Amino acid sequence: MDDKKIAALAKKNAAKAAKSSGRKGFGKKYDKNLADLPTDEATLKERQEHERFFKEMRKREF
Repeated sequence: MDDKKIAALAKKNAAKAAKSSGRKGFGKKYDKNLADLPTDEATLKERQEHERFFKEMRKREF
């Protein structure tokens, strides 16, 4: 590649990087409508209990 092509590519990439405003929805998994992950003890304990329950149910056969 010659210097002109490299300069044009660098300019194009710099413009693309300047246009992007970073990661949107940081802290959320995949959907921007989801709430952030909880941090209070009661909710965390409840989620752990749910995970344990469903893990146990997957082991059972009906």
